[in-house]
Amino acid sequence: MNNHDETPEEKRERIRQSELKNNPTGSLQDSLNRGSNGNLNDLTGGMGWKGTGVLIVVLIGGFVLYKLIF
Repeated sequence: MNNHDETPEEKRERIRQSELKNNPTGSLQDSLNRGSNGNLNDLTGGMGWKGTGVLIVVLIGGFVLYKLIF
């Protein structure tokens, strides 16, 4: 694959995959801690800007409803 044809997302994913291959114990530690820390990039990585905007609006709307009820 030619690096000039890569999108920025593909380049980041390729670099992340190569880092995981080079440091397996580090990736094990990351996977054990991911549940407690979370990763916003994993949540919104597959969405476009519209999906991320909808997610933000839903979260804000839920917070407002929560404050009105309680």
